Amino acid sequence: MTLGPIMLDVVGTELDAADIRRLQHPLVGGVILFARNYQSPAQLKALTASIHAVRQPPLLIGVDHEGGRVQRFREGFTRIPPMREFGKIWDKQPKKAKQLAEEAGWLMAVELRAHGIDFSFTPVLDMDYGVSQVIGDRAFHMQPQAIAELAYALMQGLKRGGMAAVGKHFPGHGYIAADSHIAIPVDERSFDEIASTDMQPFRQMIDDGLPAIMPAHVIYPKVDDKPAGFSERWLQKVLRQRLAFNGVIFSDDLSMEGAVVAGNVTQRALAALNAGCDMALLCNRPDLADELLENLQWNISAPSLARLARMHGKLHPADMTGLRESQEYIEAVHTISQIGIHEDDMFAEAS
Repeated sequence: MTLGPIMLDVVGTELDAADIRRLQHPLVGGVILFARNYQSPAQLKALTASIHAVRQPPLLIGVDHEGGRVQRFREGFTRIPPMREFGKIWDKQPKKAKQLAEEAGWLMAVELRAHGIDFSFTPVLDMDYGVSQVIGDRAFHMQPQAIAELAYALMQGLKRGGMAAVGKHFPGHGYIAADSHIAIPVDERSFDEIASTDMQPFRQMIDDGLPAIMPAHVIYPKVDDKPAGFSERWLQKVLRQRLAFNGVIFSDDLSMEGAVVAGNVTQRALAALNAGCDMALLCNRPDLADELLENLQWNISAPSLARLARMHGKLHPADMTGLRESQEYIEAVHTISQIGIHEDDMFAEAS
């Protein structure tokens, strides 16, 4: 059975019969995990092993584990600082900031890989204009060059730890205040203005081999009347053709308010897939997942399958016992966990 084009979540800390039924459906290709799916390191490892055992080739397992407010697994994992902290260091010591970002990426990857996770939806490539509450300190910086260089360093660390990076939210979510989880954000800027600013980190990361991208649930009406994740103009003409991106395109969560403009859940998935997404995400709505799996008709393409295959975790991951005996790991934990420790560590559910 090949991977399908839909990524779902699961309800609890272990698979139940309904989860298994959904994950065995040929339209499913991946699972995204949340904080509610985590109880302990041993439980998480058992959960990911059971997901991977459901079928062959194994389903992809992803997670929003960026650091700061968006770090799904806490107890037993190293505290990763919000990416803005690396931007602050960049302002004074760019070289050191890049070294630390690379170390953070490696640390993130080896801990997640040790627990059976294939990849994290990171890094955020949005610019920090100081207006978007949902982005906020998840962004590295306001300057496109700083974002691109810090994100590249993080990507290299992820790669060294056996994990592919996912840049988000194309072509940029940082300029507007509205949160696409609960609203339909509209960015009134022209294409040229967006291309000369927010798109620059994406352009540079694509040139540097970025494996995957997640578009924004944002409407840019001067370019298209559809949100970027449902827009053939953004995904095909700009991302695939103009920027020559050949990695995976993941839709953002189809249950978010910013997605409802595309219709019911099946229409949303079709809109995302027809626009150019390789895989569409649907989270936190098992009822809608059942509706989607019953009604969606889609034959995944060979190029999409090839791209998705590259998202499987690489290397044979060390277990946590082995990592804790490694001097490199010990030093990385000490260094990274201390960055920005004075900041309020507010937890949030965002993707």
